[in-house]
Amino acid sequence: MQTAAIALIVVLLVGMACGLEITWALGLSCIVAVLLDPKLTFVVIAQRIFANSNSFSMLAIPAFMLAGDVMSKGGLSKRLVAFADSLVGWISGGISLVSIVACTFFAAISGSSVATTAAIGGLMYPEMVKRGYPESYAAAVQAIGGTLGIVIPPSIVLVIYGNITGTDVGALLMAGILPGVVCSVFLCLYAYYKAKKCGFPKSDKFSFKRFLVSFKDAVWALIMPVIILGGIYAGIFTPTESAVVAVVYGLIVCLAVYREISMKTIWEIVENTAEGTANLMILVVTAQMFGWLISYYQIPQAVTNFMLAFVSNKYMFWAIIIILLTICGMFLEVGATNLILGPILAPIAAAFGIDPVQFGLVFVFLLAMGQATPPFGTCMFVACGISKQSVGQVSKHLVPFVVVEILCGILFALVPGISLLLPSIIG
Repeated sequence: MQTAAIALIVVLLVGMACGLEITWALGLSCIVAVLLDPKLTFVVIAQRIFANSNSFSMLAIPAFMLAGDVMSKGGLSKRLVAFADSLVGWISGGISLVSIVACTFFAAISGSSVATTAAIGGLMYPEMVKRGYPESYAAAVQAIGGTLGIVIPPSIVLVIYGNITGTDVGALLMAGILPGVVCSVFLCLYAYYKAKKCGFPKSDKFSFKRFLVSFKDAVWALIMPVIILGGIYAGIFTPTESAVVAVVYGLIVCLAVYREISMKTIWEIVENTAEGTANLMILVVTAQMFGWLISYYQIPQAVTNFMLAFVSNKYMFWAIIIILLTICGMFLEVGATNLILGPILAPIAAAFGIDPVQFGLVFVFLLAMGQATPPFGTCMFVACGISKQSVGQVSKHLVPFVVVEILCGILFALVPGISLLLPSIIG
């Protein structure tokens, strides 16, 4: 049994080091562990895969993916950008603030960091360059803004984390709102400081008329997160049902109001969502099997006992977690870190008396930050692709923004109320 447990971890690490996709590395490690354990058979794998897949909350994943894709291709992003520009475009460095604020709005719809960077960055990067911003700095702003995509609900990563750790998905989604907004504010403050220091340009003075016009144009998009989150908070529907509501609402708005997608486009969106869902669900199911074996071999308990022997309090534990996840974010994809470390670290956090919802939020927030850190940040790669800038050029401007997000992560870890306020109010 001990040999199988060691093989489970070693095969996974070796497979990833050899360049295997995380899905196949996880699957291979599970197969090897079962082969080495005389108490287990391959029937167990089939049973666990079926049991793990038979989850109502998992239906939220394809629905949120479909809703985000519909809204991103239905003329939503340019309206959110115009609205954000009317709000903060007149401040020093206003167009950089517009990018971050627009990413915050879009994050409340897309549930994906990469989609947020691609949708908003594709519009904002050329505009920032046209207004005289350095190209590499403009690309860095798009990358860091996109990281909010999996923090502010609806977040696909939070849904997956809740499923693989047994944490309440609805509470996790509610927990992401305030930290996402707080992080957005701090990012804007740094962008403002940078603009003042470097003398970046700003647009015209605030116009209330322009604000009203842009708000009227974007109001249908802004209502979407209100409907989704308000319905969950009011107990009208579950997080899973809210995802279906989001799809229906998105289709009505994009077809009947904005009229920027056709039935042919919808079919293409459905095809893309089906393909993305199939790939993601295979990964999730494999990871859940891995998580079951992790629990079966009592690896979290062993790691907890080891850490309790050397870590005296939860603050030391938080320090280790922040350092560990910052390093993992530099080298591992968000999904891999979430699926591998989530089931291991969640029970350890509980042993230190940390609220499961707070830990889940901070955990996912630190994973989100990793999407902007070199050398393997996915949002950074998207921003580099949009701007045609090198990773090195963009990275030097990303470092201060990442430091801001690290400080935010520390704040969320030390002040549980920031992430637990809304879940506690709603109950």
